[in-house]
Amino acid sequence: MTSRNFARVGGIALTTALLAGVAAPAMAGSFYVQEQSTRGQGRANAGVGADKGVQSLWWNPAAIAGTQREVYLGAHGLILDSDVDNTGSSLTYNVPVPGVGVVSRSAPVNGDPHVHDVVESGIVPNFAVSMPIGDRFNVGLAVQAPYNFTTKYEPTDFARYDALTSELRSANVSLVAAMTVTDWLDIGAGFDAQYAKATLSSALPNVPIPAVLSPAYVVSPSTDGRNQLEGDGWDYGWNAGAQMHFGKLDLGLSYRSKIEHELEGSVNISGLTGVLAGANVSTDGGASFTTPWYATVSARYAVNDRLTLNAQVNQIGWSEFDAIRVAYTGGGSTIVQDYDDVTTGAIGFDYKIDPSMTFRAGLGYDPTPTSDDHRTARIPDGDRWLYAAGLSKTIGSMTFDGAVTYIDIDTATINDTRDVYGNGLVISNLRGEAQGSGVGFSLGATWNF
Repeated sequence: MTSRNFARVGGIALTTALLAGVAAPAMAGSFYVQEQSTRGQGRANAGVGADKGVQSLWWNPAAIAGTQREVYLGAHGLILDSDVDNTGSSLTYNVPVPGVGVVSRSAPVNGDPHVHDVVESGIVPNFAVSMPIGDRFNVGLAVQAPYNFTTKYEPTDFARYDALTSELRSANVSLVAAMTVTDWLDIGAGFDAQYAKATLSSALPNVPIPAVLSPAYVVSPSTDGRNQLEGDGWDYGWNAGAQMHFGKLDLGLSYRSKIEHELEGSVNISGLTGVLAGANVSTDGGASFTTPWYATVSARYAVNDRLTLNAQVNQIGWSEFDAIRVAYTGGGSTIVQDYDDVTTGAIGFDYKIDPSMTFRAGLGYDPTPTSDDHRTARIPDGDRWLYAAGLSKTIGSMTFDGAVTYIDIDTATINDTRDVYGNGLVISNLRGEAQGSGVGFSLGATWNF
């Protein structure tokens, strides 16, 4: 294969691999942030889809039916302790040698084998307002941030060929209408406009052919190239739900649609030398991927005037995120992701200490949609258990909510093998182990008027 062909095929695959990271962040159910209600966080989101009020709008648009005017403002902070360790990462070179054929050599990746605090801590805000129109209708507006993350590796870390900086920010604006149909049935529906912005980068292995052919060769960061993507875009979806009230029992059913995202931005590839020098480029690029749908079944049961039991089951359609499809001037590609649908669940309770104060607690389980065969350093994601507690205090027309959540993340294996340049020249064998835990803090205030 000629140097020109190496460069052309390499450039195509580099662009594709970089844009793939747009939809592959880390932690919190892959790239999903479920902290959308301070009150709900206090019981690990158990029963939030059957609860009334603007804090439940992400989970069920019928939640505002029959309510008075409400305004909610919340903030959710997450402090994470995360580690990723090398368990034998390497690069395999398949170098064509004139008169000999293709010579294969595997070389260990030099670099820091232990990376601490990979996932950055941060704060996610949300806002919602609702207003009645007549006796049976309500309208609402909610602004949420459902997909947010930042992970960072240094240029000298072992995982640099998979990820350096991975940053995703999103904003979801929902316009909602709800109706009280009967004294036991409320329905609602909403329109979602979702904005996503991403910045991602990673290192690229060069191919110093004489050195690679030595059995003693070790991959050094001093010879790396680099790529980076910046992109953004608006896309749209919908949601619908119902709540049923049977005396002491409240039930909620809801569905939030998938959203097919199209990101447009720029790709920059630099620092490649030798047979790959022609792949250095600065160009426009775009990627399409689909976020999951959400189906929720929720229940609240008032045992007595003080104690209410809560439960919730969510089916998340992560299989929609099956691939990333890339398009750019001169070509395109498809990268398979193979995410799995997951079922999450939570149980919890509310206990009224007095008419103005409520204590709550809950337990939740959130399995990862990533698989051992496709988990990468951008997604050091494992199954999570959530242990939550919260408190509400009403003063006049204001209710103040606070919650704390401990997140126990199972150890996850990173096992990703990929053709870096799409031509068989360099195969990345990323092998690692990720573990972590986190503490979430939520504060919110609701004004009823």
